[in-house]
Amino acid sequence: MTALRAEIARRIAQDGPITVADYMELCLFHPRHGYYTTREPFGASGDFVTAPEISQMFGELLGLWAADSWMRLGSPPAFVLAELGPGRGTMMADMLRATRVVPGFHAAARIHLVEASPRLRERQAAALTGHRVDWAGAFEDLPDGPLILLANEFVDALPIRQFVRTPQGIAERMVGLDAEGALAFGLRPGARLDQWAQARLRAASPGALLEICPAGLTLAERLGARLATGGGAALFIDYGYAGGFGDTLQALRAHASDDVLAHPGEADITAHVDFSALARAATGMGARAFGPIGQGALLARLGIEARAARLMRDADEPTRATIEAARRRLTATGDTEMGTLFKALALVHPALGVVAGFAPGEAFGELPHEG
Repeated sequence: MTALRAEIARRIAQDGPITVADYMELCLFHPRHGYYTTREPFGASGDFVTAPEISQMFGELLGLWAADSWMRLGSPPAFVLAELGPGRGTMMADMLRATRVVPGFHAAARIHLVEASPRLRERQAAALTGHRVDWAGAFEDLPDGPLILLANEFVDALPIRQFVRTPQGIAERMVGLDAEGALAFGLRPGARLDQWAQARLRAASPGALLEICPAGLTLAERLGARLATGGGAALFIDYGYAGGFGDTLQALRAHASDDVLAHPGEADITAHVDFSALARAATGMGARAFGPIGQGALLARLGIEARAARLMRDADEPTRATIEAARRRLTATGDTEMGTLFKALALVHPALGVVAGFAPGEAFGELPHEG
């Protein structure tokens, strides 16, 4: 039994079942026992490997996406270049290395990393030695001005709530205790949702489960409002879907799937991102959205094949094989591969038009699979 599991059980015994969102918040961010508070999750020695850790090509291409967006904005002499959840700083370092060749981009960029962890801030500072970097504790703390923002595998860690359509009405999925005192899922009837979510669930079949990420929707609304008034572009990449139902809550421990309730504080807990919900929230505040499209399609359009070929040109055979394996891993489009599972959503000022990697017909509201 983990120390956090015992603490959660005591809380439930005293105060009653907690929401899935509360459970995720405790597991990931508890000040003493939380997953992100106590450990280094990234890389082969951690519990998962993110795209920037797989290959430098990922961050380099996103850096060029940022530079292209800056030029589409008219190359403002000062702008905020921000990353949400920057991990060890690998992606931003690769972005900045790739954009050294873009005249004026570095001089105009005010780099801000949205990171609450002092431990990770130290890692990021080391990775970005030679660059002026400022940190913010939350999106709301970013300074004013034109904004270019990127977030890779950020929204999936934001706590979700789960609601179920039952024959008696809508109920919320909760975490409580079973007869033996073990953590267990249950339902609390009489749940209240916003009008759109209630209509979706009421029209669904009994047993349908709808996930809602309140923090993600709030972020999308605030970002959409800022982009609509102050100008800019944002790119979110995460594993997710475009509307729909189903339980996507999952845990990962030592690079293997884990029972969500088994090791609170010792496993990464995430949920797939509903990109349609994010796009709807942002466009409702005046921004324009493109996507979601597959990560494989995005990277192909940004030129990953040409970049891989350039890296392989002067490399030895083992290095060439490593580069090609990384390219394939990032872009492969099988049902269970990163190029399909991970998706990209762009949010932009309404006058900006389409951004690199997306097509005009991929504006949100024009794709046939949106819910």
